[in-house]
Amino acid sequence: MAKKTVQKKKAPSKGSRFLEFIKKERTRFLLGVCLAFIGAYILLGQVSFFVTGAADQSKVVNRYFFDLISHKQQIANWTGVAGAFVAEKFINQWFGIFSLLIPVYFILMGLKLMRVINISAIRTFLLLAFAMIWGSITSAFTLSRIFPDSHIIWGGAHGQYIEQTLEAALGIPGVLMIIVLLLIIFLIITKKASMEFFRGLFRNPLKNNSAQDIDPELENFYDEEIEEEEPAKEKKSWFSFFKRKKEDKAIEEEANKDILEEDTEILPIENTKPKKTSTTVKVDQDFEIVVPKDEEFIQPVRNADSQPPKPAEPILPALDGETDILPEGEEMEDYDPTKDLSNFHFPSTELLKVYDTTGKGVDMDEQNANKSKIITTLQNYGIEITSIKATVGPTITLYEIVPKAGVRISKIRNLEDDIALSLSALGIRIIAPMPGKGTIGIEVPNKDAQIVSMQSVIASRRFQECTYDLPVALGKTITNEIFMFDLCKMPHLLVAGATGQGKSVGLNAIITSLLYKKHPAEMKMVLVDPKMVEFNIYSTIEKHYLAKLPDAEKAIITDVTKVTQTLNSLTKEMDDRYELLMNAGVRNIKEYNEKFRKRRLNPLKGHRFLPYLVIIIDEFGDLIMTAGKEIEMPIARIAQKARAVGMHMVIATQRPTTNIITGTIKANFPARMAFRVTSQIDSRTILDMSGANQLIGRGDLLFSQGSDLVRIQCAFVDTPEVEGIAQYIGNQQGYSHAFELPEYVGEGGDDKIGNIDLNDRDPLFDEAARLIVVHQQGSTSLIQRKFSIGYNRAGRLMDQLEAAGIVGPTQGSKARDVLIADEYSLEQKLNAFN
Repeated sequence: MAKKTVQKKKAPSKGSRFLEFIKKERTRFLLGVCLAFIGAYILLGQVSFFVTGAADQSKVVNRYFFDLISHKQQIANWTGVAGAFVAEKFINQWFGIFSLLIPVYFILMGLKLMRVINISAIRTFLLLAFAMIWGSITSAFTLSRIFPDSHIIWGGAHGQYIEQTLEAALGIPGVLMIIVLLLIIFLIITKKASMEFFRGLFRNPLKNNSAQDIDPELENFYDEEIEEEEPAKEKKSWFSFFKRKKEDKAIEEEANKDILEEDTEILPIENTKPKKTSTTVKVDQDFEIVVPKDEEFIQPVRNADSQPPKPAEPILPALDGETDILPEGEEMEDYDPTKDLSNFHFPSTELLKVYDTTGKGVDMDEQNANKSKIITTLQNYGIEITSIKATVGPTITLYEIVPKAGVRISKIRNLEDDIALSLSALGIRIIAPMPGKGTIGIEVPNKDAQIVSMQSVIASRRFQECTYDLPVALGKTITNEIFMFDLCKMPHLLVAGATGQGKSVGLNAIITSLLYKKHPAEMKMVLVDPKMVEFNIYSTIEKHYLAKLPDAEKAIITDVTKVTQTLNSLTKEMDDRYELLMNAGVRNIKEYNEKFRKRRLNPLKGHRFLPYLVIIIDEFGDLIMTAGKEIEMPIARIAQKARAVGMHMVIATQRPTTNIITGTIKANFPARMAFRVTSQIDSRTILDMSGANQLIGRGDLLFSQGSDLVRIQCAFVDTPEVEGIAQYIGNQQGYSHAFELPEYVGEGGDDKIGNIDLNDRDPLFDEAARLIVVHQQGSTSLIQRKFSIGYNRAGRLMDQLEAAGIVGPTQGSKARDVLIADEYSLEQKLNAFN
């Protein structure tokens, strides 16, 4: 057998041994202890200098350190010769009393090496250095005049020299202004919130002046480089050590509490999933009444922040392609799309009305009477039951009966009208059999219905702690449970109902749910309102949540021609998003945005953060009657393939007939929400089964996702509540304009270019041409921004540039190609025109 050769490991070099020694935890801790003690020693010597410095000054000045030791001078400083020598150097010859920050920095770095605190060494050094330089100049300017005969040079030699130079050059007022200017710069760099304070100083006397836009580059710089104020991220300051200590102590106390509870055989309450509790009242052996209790909800905290904030200045979103470029080797933190509106506050639940339902309990007489009438009616037709159970909801009571063996279910189903007649009910619904149960359900309306408020739904723990991408809370089921669904998983919703049955309130409930959970950077809405009055209430949140065409005056779309153009623009947006997903190598918007957050996609290549787009169309039947196929085709395209790119539709109509809700639309809208309709045919059109014609109205609805039907009492949100929510959001800082959809040019739109008369050019034609050639970017929005003109004029300029051969034809949402390579060629072309 061959012998195995054993290779000898090379001995590590002395340099690597030293590096390994430095990297050891114990070595770093010892270095930190030494550095902290050195800083404490120097700090004690400096403090003693203020007391004993006058006696030691004549002995220390103009002497070397070893001379002081060899001559054994009598030094009064508490820290001896070394402390007196260092204090004299630091304070009188360097930076004055602000030299105290030098030993403070040593102590902080020592604690950092000991891993007691977690701070940035470079950032702390820059902040303390700035404070020390500014403090030395300020001390020389102020304290030297107040205490001229002191043994302390308050600003040190550094501050005294700079202050005297500035005073000779600018005078005393100039020095004072320089000091204040440096202080303002320091405050703004270290704390972004200080900008609002300084704005407030000027806003009150100049409140009639127009607000100026914020520079997005500075905004992003502060957000990403200086400040970390998001509640989801822990601040990297030395105070976090004490914060962690308190949190660890609280966790330990909670654990001890759980142990005590286990010892006393008391189960702790689970906070992750609230448990549903109910009260069961057994009336007799064969009849019991179940009264579900309300779900646990979070009480709103009343404070000053619950009031609507004051109007703030709009923010200009960063342009596509703008990004922070850091030196190689430095990692950037994850991209946060909410940083442009980092101070955005979600609406408070106090804006929603609370209805008093404490006095409305379960009427036991009513339940017993209904039970007797149901049993009697069934017995009259020869149907015997073994047991009956009632579950009381806010507006409907569900009676579950178990028939005796041999009874046909179809026989009970045919007695629907007879049971309704005996109960004198507005309308009942029989579920035979109930899915997953061996019972037959009879839904009977309550005589005294309770109002399901939007506040009880929004404030519920289930809604507040949900992690859906687009959470929608509709209301409560028969068993008093909060009904929620994720619009992303629907992925589109079809709403139908007769006039006055709660359809508009249902749409407002959907919008309100989204506004309470989604940040403006994460979701945009396209609202189509042919009635012109239904969605007008949301116009105040245009710069936060709404999307529109670039040339549209209003974000709420009411004109049918604009609807067609908007839907076609949305199809272009869909195609553009699919192209971005393809280039990124992902399959859906969630994976794409996650990649973008991790900064694995380059904005210079056209990548951008993609918010969810929710398209809500009211009175779809009216649009079909006026526009027909022009509306149906883009809607069908969006419904078929827009799910993966985060575009979801909610369509409402009061006439669910087959010529309005066609087979193409029904096939791509699996989720249906049906309020009360007038006929069984309409119910079958919307739900593919009957039942919607037996609802009682006023928010009573059936929700279908597939084959199962769920009966829900829609949450009631009134117009004043919606106005308060919209006003609360609208008063906050928003973007400079609504989210712009890509430009859409209809068929035959390019033919108009040849009819443009270049002799009648716009006065800004030459300047616009130079701008386009310099930037090599044929964008209408670029002309609009640089010259502060409207979209229509910028569009006409772009058409003239195309007719002149300077830019190419439109390419959808992409920028046009620039056909002129340099400014010299452009000037020759312009001279030929002139």
